[in-house]
Amino acid sequence: MIDRRGALAGAGALAAMAGMPLRATAKTRNLPPRLKAGDVVGIVAPSSALSSEDKLENAEHWLRGMGLVPKVGPHAGDRDGYLAGTDAHRAADINAMYADPEVRAVFGARGGWGGARLLPLLDWNTIRANPKLFMGFSDITALHLSFAAKAGYPTIHGGNATSSWPKEQWESFWRLAFAADTPTLGGIAEEQAVGRPGRTIYGGKARGKLLGGNLTIVSTLMGTPWVPDFTGAILFLEDIGESEYRIDRMFQQLRLAGVLGRINGIVFGQCTDCRTSDADYDGFTLDQVIDQYLGPLGIPAFTGANIGHVRNQLCLPSGGQVEMDADARTIRLLEPIVA
Repeated sequence: MIDRRGALAGAGALAAMAGMPLRATAKTRNLPPRLKAGDVVGIVAPSSALSSEDKLENAEHWLRGMGLVPKVGPHAGDRDGYLAGTDAHRAADINAMYADPEVRAVFGARGGWGGARLLPLLDWNTIRANPKLFMGFSDITALHLSFAAKAGYPTIHGGNATSSWPKEQWESFWRLAFAADTPTLGGIAEEQAVGRPGRTIYGGKARGKLLGGNLTIVSTLMGTPWVPDFTGAILFLEDIGESEYRIDRMFQQLRLAGVLGRINGIVFGQCTDCRTSDADYDGFTLDQVIDQYLGPLGIPAFTGANIGHVRNQLCLPSGGQVEMDADARTIRLLEPIVA
């Protein structure tokens, strides 16, 4: 047998014989570049207008603290009704960031609603030809899914630019984007008291491409050309402010669309404030709804991961190849998502 050191030496010799660098394999995967101190990163607002609490100054502060140089899109501070400017202007900011050779990654400023309105307006040829990490969560799910479907390279589901960046959130982002690491994320020993406790629904391990995000946005995009193929995927979901029957309805949409029947495993993160406001409510609990849909699948499934609208959420390699362990409640990246 050849040990790991021998295998690497052999790979290096083959690369030298071929007259090409060892990193050529990563380049053929069309990966975004890893980040390093001093890199310029864009800030765009694809969704709702920034509130007084979600100031661009906050975003610039956090990114500078990461050692990055923020470049704010010209329309990021706009407002058009409840949106951060017109659809055309919001899309133009994203297109400009991907056409700008100085910009190494792009952060969404905040979530809310509006990202899906931009999808037909984005320059997918330019985005595909210039791989750069896109970062954010909540409504940014529309961008994550469309990047997986149209651009073909990974993104990072995690804090928005205006989010605070506590220790665990920052460290998971650093390992994915700066270190080009393959971390194991989550786990029983590291579960935080940030929401619903972790629970294994169906044990075992599964591998596949990690896809998903906000359940409302995932279900909304069903039947459109902006969703990737979920066959063999590890699906991850989270949400906020949805009643139990709405969660039921959205899971049913995924079932009827055939998504739940094609995936290899599923992780349901946090569902913050997902309960009815009706004092006389006597229906299913959220856990009962989740169990009704995930239990019968017979595939590895767990809930309670630190994913979603919670403090210190994990940054996830959306579109990356992972292995999930439902018993340990972990997600392990199998190969770097940056070159």
